[in-house]
Amino acid sequence: MKGLKALLLPFCLFCGVASGQESFRVELGKDGETIADMRPVFLKFETRPLPAISPAEVARRYQKLFSTTDEPSVRVDALNRLTNIRDRSGQDIGFSPAEEAVVYQQAIESYESILERGAFGGRLDELLYQMAKAHALTGQNEASVKRLQQLVGLYPDSALVPEAWFRVAESAFAAGSYIEAESGYRNLVDGKADAGDLRNKARYMLGWSLYKQGPHAWERAGKRFVAVLDESLPNTESLHQVSESSVDSIDDTLRILALMASQRNGAETLMAWLQPTPLRSWTPLAFDRLADLYAVQGNAEESVATNRAFATYFPSHPQRAGFMAQVVDVWNQASQPVKARAAMADYVALFDNQSDYAALEERYRTKWRDFSRVLADFYYTEGGAGSGSVAARNYASAATYYEGLASRSPAAGEFYRLAGDAWLQAEAYPAALKNYRFAAYDVPGYEHTADAGWAAVALIRAGVSGELAPSEYRPDLNELAVETDRFTAQHGADPRAPELLAYVANRWLEAGNDEQALNYAVRAVTHEQSGPKVRYAGWLVTAQVRQNMLEYGLAERAWREALALAAGESATAAMKQEMPELQQQLATVIYRQGEQAAEAGKPAIAVAHFQRIETVLPGSEIAIKGRFDAANTLLRASEWQPAINELNRFRADYSSHALASDISEKLVLAYTASGQPVRAAGELMDMADGYIDNGQSIATGEGALSYRLRAAELFHAAEANDQRDAIYIDYLASSPVAEDAEEHIRLQTMRQRLIESGRRTTQWRVDLVSAELQSRWHSEQTLQWAAQGALTLGAEAAREFAGIELDIPLEKSLADKQVAMERAQTYFRNAESLGGSEVLPESLYRRAELHRIMASDLMASTPPPELNELEQMQYAMLLEEEAYPFEERAIALHSENHQGIATNGFNAWVEKSLNVLAELHPGRYQRSMRWMSVSVEGGNDGA
Repeated sequence: MKGLKALLLPFCLFCGVASGQESFRVELGKDGETIADMRPVFLKFETRPLPAISPAEVARRYQKLFSTTDEPSVRVDALNRLTNIRDRSGQDIGFSPAEEAVVYQQAIESYESILERGAFGGRLDELLYQMAKAHALTGQNEASVKRLQQLVGLYPDSALVPEAWFRVAESAFAAGSYIEAESGYRNLVDGKADAGDLRNKARYMLGWSLYKQGPHAWERAGKRFVAVLDESLPNTESLHQVSESSVDSIDDTLRILALMASQRNGAETLMAWLQPTPLRSWTPLAFDRLADLYAVQGNAEESVATNRAFATYFPSHPQRAGFMAQVVDVWNQASQPVKARAAMADYVALFDNQSDYAALEERYRTKWRDFSRVLADFYYTEGGAGSGSVAARNYASAATYYEGLASRSPAAGEFYRLAGDAWLQAEAYPAALKNYRFAAYDVPGYEHTADAGWAAVALIRAGVSGELAPSEYRPDLNELAVETDRFTAQHGADPRAPELLAYVANRWLEAGNDEQALNYAVRAVTHEQSGPKVRYAGWLVTAQVRQNMLEYGLAERAWREALALAAGESATAAMKQEMPELQQQLATVIYRQGEQAAEAGKPAIAVAHFQRIETVLPGSEIAIKGRFDAANTLLRASEWQPAINELNRFRADYSSHALASDISEKLVLAYTASGQPVRAAGELMDMADGYIDNGQSIATGEGALSYRLRAAELFHAAEANDQRDAIYIDYLASSPVAEDAEEHIRLQTMRQRLIESGRRTTQWRVDLVSAELQSRWHSEQTLQWAAQGALTLGAEAAREFAGIELDIPLEKSLADKQVAMERAQTYFRNAESLGGSEVLPESLYRRAELHRIMASDLMASTPPPELNELEQMQYAMLLEEEAYPFEERAIALHSENHQGIATNGFNAWVEKSLNVLAELHPGRYQRSMRWMSVSVEGGNDGA
């Protein structure tokens, strides 16, 4: 029996607020059946859209207003608007659940303050209602009820009164005050206010309030429950249009009517409550429920009497046959076969026309039966003695006599069965089946009805399997299923039934009808006569069907049941031999559950499924794959550290498995994504070492080289420069040649990073500049690096140049100095070709200084000591003539730097050139000046 359920549907209440406010709607009841389990008031503005401002920001301001204001009406309004914003925006904003209890406690204080002051811009009935709700939300049920009572007392015409009465009554009912609850529900049921769906709910609960008061109130309760059913099922069409939300309340109402009637005078009491119109759309339901209740209580006599009472009260009702057929079911369930057969006889007599046979006198009817029996036996004997078509004709004749005899004989069952046997021998299978069915299901009192029913089943089964002699009779599996249902319904306790159910289940499975296969398999498994072998067969079908339907959790249970039976003491040898396959299937469905959970975005559940495969089939291929997929699932879910742990564990356990070859790459991904670049790089280095262990070197093993370069990038990201640089140095030592722009940039990046690390900087700069000059591919970055490298190399060469002194013999030292000068100038020119205007000022300055230093050093060189005074003067004049072109070139280059201000602007290197020019050419350049940046517009060079 189902428990009482109060169906409290959501409802809404429309009301106005203070003048100048927008209209709003208050919705209650959406979260529970009592005020105590509802959520806070839900306000929804309807006349104005939300402003173009973040709802979260607006909510924050109303929170702040609520928390800072001391004015109760302002606090109430702020809270109302805050809940409205949360409703309209659909965002989880405003107060947290923990804060709401405190907030609504403060709201109650504000409500009470407004009431005490007697000044409120809105309607007081709404205020009282909101106070009731706030009290309920804070667990103050008694205070909530008190406010609702104030509302109905002070404002009886308010639209909120029906809701308030219902909540007051509901509270009383929950507290066990059924008389008080009756009063509250009655106010709503008998009131004139428009209560909508609440009135029918109150009518339902009013009936329960009366029932709870005890038997003295049951008469009134019965009438009330009848009214509820009249409202819920007003006509025949409504019986087929019951909403899901009304099913339980209608079912409970029928149940309680039957319960009260069964404890009085049964059908008679029920008829009294139905007056003055006993036949209603739902009257058959009430009688059926009462009859079922008696049957469940074990009172078969009263159950039968109730069924018969319906047929008596309503002799023309179309469901009378159903009630009479139900009498047979009642006696069968009560294990009264004699009474069941008598009931079937009554049913057949009531609906079978016997006019022709009844017209005979008794003695002629007896003689008709005697003659029919003699002829039937004779032809049956003759059929057994003959062969071929003659025998078939004799059997057919015998069958015809047996059929006629059966329809008029007290031993009809035996005659129908004999007729079935005769038709079977005549290979007239449809006729044989018809008579078996008559014997099995249409003859009351026949003691071999189960055998006749089994004969019908066996005949169809043989036709389905192809065991019958060739004929036009070709029954299908659906016909066998129908016959099986009929047999098991009538003879469910027969020990042959479980095996039949299992057989049909397997045939449906073979036919690809999973739904039917599951139906019969479940019946086979749950049959009280089923042995281990039948249950095993049923569980196998159930498991395969569930697996076909992708219901892998249910399939797992079925496979486990089958496995337990195969491992049991009663298992056959064949069952035991199938245990490995059962374990494999069990592991498979667990694996499929893992796949389903992973696809559904539930990685934790998926991993749990994948990992438990090992407990079912340890060391198997599917268990290993499950472990591997568990790690992959964690990877896809970005659960990096658990994934790392699983991957390492898998590699440790199954290092030689083919799947382990992918572990390193997955670990690199996990380490990288989880912020562990050094460990990722270490994994790549191990992979590279694996290539070396396989006989490949770094020069020829592209895989190993790729791993090392990837590791270098990870070392770089982790600022592990020593490890990174070691890889770069090894790689560059192999003299790689760039085949494309990407490779060129990568090589240049390596050289630049080595330079920045301070490792053999001069050599790497030389390689960097040389590679950039020779390459067909460039990027802004590589050009900048090469230009700066050339400048640096030029500066180093310039320092070497400046350090060479011009001494005796001058020819040798001057030659060395000129070589150094040319090398420096080459670097500076390379810098200009690579860096362009960015490095030009510095390059021009340094090139000019090379010439100036050369001129200065020439003039300062020591003359040979063997010269006389005149020769020394001549020597000095020769040096001056040699130095002059260098000085002129120096001035020209510094001037060029100066002139570049118009295009490149003023910078430190231009300033240095000006300072040198002021020293070399004081008449022109030694003056006070200040350089300013000028915006160039409209084609004006603005030099």
